[in-house]
Formats: sequence, C-alpha cells, structure tokens
Amino acid sequence: MNFTNLGMINSLYLLFGILSIFALFSTNLSYVDAIQAEGKSGWIVMSDKVCGDKLCSELESGSENSTFSSIAYFPPPLIQISQGVDPSKVTCTEEKSLVLKQSNGLPACVNPTSIEKLITRGWAIHVLPDYVGENNNSEIFTLGTHLTTSEMVAYFDNTLGYLAKPVGDGNYPGVVMIHEWWGLNDNIKEMADKLASHGYVVLAVDLYDGKVAATSDEARQLITSFDSEYGIQNMNSAVSLLSDDYSTNTIGSIGWCFGGGQSLNLALDNDEMDATVIYYGSLVTDSENLSFIDWPVLGIFAELDKGIPVDTVNKFESALNEVNVENQIHIYDGVDHAFANPSGERYAPEESKDAWDQTISFLESNLK
Repeated sequence: MNFTNLGMINSLYLLFGILSIFALFSTNLSYVDAIQAEGKSGWIVMSDKVCGDKLCSELESGSENSTFSSIAYFPPPLIQISQGVDPSKVTCTEEKSLVLKQSNGLPACVNPTSIEKLITRGWAIHVLPDYVGENNNSEIFTLGTHLTTSEMVAYFDNTLGYLAKPVGDGNYPGVVMIHEWWGLNDNIKEMADKLASHGYVVLAVDLYDGKVAATSDEARQLITSFDSEYGIQNMNSAVSLLSDDYSTNTIGSIGWCFGGGQSLNLALDNDEMDATVIYYGSLVTDSENLSFIDWPVLGIFAELDKGIPVDTVNKFESALNEVNVENQIHIYDGVDHAFANPSGERYAPEESKDAWDQTISFLESNLK
C-alpha cells in the first residue's frame, strides 16, 4: 500500500468519525420513542453511540438498563442543551453529578467525589438554580427591636456598599456582610436591614463593582472575572470604614456561598475581626493557616452539598479544634447548597430559620 492510498483511508476514517458525531447530535427523543413503539430496545438501536458515560455496546443486552426508559440521562448534556434544556438543569447518568465549567458555563457530568476538587481548582462552579423571584425574608428573618436607616456609601475607592444601622444613638458592633455569587442584590440589602435591626452597623460590600447577576450564567461570568486579591482589599476597606467612621468596638463578618468563602478569607487576612460566620462557603482545612484566627467561628452547612461535602466540613472543624479556635459547626440534614436563600429554589424555611437564630445568638455572644 502506498502513502497516497493510506492518506485516503485515514481521510475516510476522519470523515466517518465526523459523520458519526453529527448523527449523534442530530438524534432526537422522538426517533428513539418511535423505535420503542415498535418493541425494539433503544440501547440496541444506539449500540454504537454513547449511553450515559459508557458505550451502549458495553451494556448487557436484556439487563434492566437495556431499555430507553431506564436511562438516567439521554441524550448527552450537549444534546440536551441543543434541545432547549438549561445547562443548570441537565440530567446526568446514575452515580454522576452535574457541575458547570467555570470557563464557559457548559455542563459536565462527573463523579461526586471529584466535585469539591474541581471547584477548588477553579475548573468548575456550583450548580445553583436561578432566582425564583419570591421574597420570603419577612416570614423567616424577623426584625429586631431597633428601627433602622440605610444608605449607599463609598468605602473602597469609588465602590459603593449598602450600609444599614440603627436610628438611635449609641455604639454598635460592626458587621461586614458579603453577598452570594449573584452580587449585591435586593435580597442581601434586605438581610443587612434585618441584621441591623438587632443592633449592628452592617456594611454589605460589593465585590463586583456594581454588577448584579439575574441568571446563573451571568453569575458564572462575574465569578470567573473576580480577583481574590481585589476582594481582600475591598473587604479590608469595609472593616476600616466601620472602625473609623462608626466607632465600632467589635467587628464580625457573614457571607453566603461565594460570600461564605470570602468571609473565611477575610478572617485569614485581617486580625481585627472578632467573629466570623460562614454559610456553606469554600473552606480551608489546614490547621496552620487556621491558627491565624483568634476569635470564634460559626459554620452553617448542608448535608447534601457536594461542593462542600460533610467530610470536608468535619476536617474544617477538626482543624479549628486542633489550634483551639472556638467554633460552632451546624450541618443541616436533607438540604443542599444555598438552602438559606429565601429567593432560591432550594430554600428550606425551617432550616433557614434555625440557622438565622443560631447566627443572631452567635453574634450577640461574641460582638456585644
């Protein structure tokens, strides 16, 4: 065989591969359903295609998984998107979990044990549902005894934060409040008002320079462009403003999700803090790093959170105990990441109320 013929054969193989991929992406559910209506197995018809995370031909004929009705997801993620499925709602095969790639927002079905590592490395982000637009704050997060006032204030160059404080004169503790990956939206502002009514000067920072996401894809883009060093400088400026302009004798921080991780980052960088609250934020489990903290820590976590699994939470707690950092760690059963967001689809009212009560009690004990 000469090189010319060999080249032609390789080209034909390449063309065949491209056509096979095109055929896979053009396959639709109605075609498979029609085959099933004839009494044929969807697996057999698609035996040279990908079924879940395996080749269909690898599955045993006649097994429980041999029919289309038992496929955990079909077609693969990219085809689901082409058929109008939102990336955050793509379904995966059994024993696989969905993450979104941080770089482009596309879905990936991975082993659950890999999720935390992928998020930590910046390859993936949590899959969070879009806001549902409902406001449940007033039902769960009740007001304290103080009337409050609020305004937007410049605290870091031209960056504006939302400052809420009691109307009455007096020296109140300060709290740096850090938003979720959505940005400084109305939900966070209302949470600042709620907390201020319990007798705090609350500065809800803006780590996105005025940008607020309305969808998970917009939030992903904001997260991707976020600079952690900028975030530290931003939050440290918030601490300085509370201390210098509002005479706060004690200062704490609280954050949710993305903000929860930033609350811990602030604790690891600023020794003027007096209390740290973390709602299901990314964790550090190295005891030497955590030894910098010289004040109590409250951690609120979810049993079903695959990005911050219970095992990591337990390691975090053990590391804090190892270096004698006072802590309270609560893991709520049967709820997932972002369960305390009253505007999200994963909102769990009873668990959120209990977590908020724990938060108010913790801040009362350590800041007043």
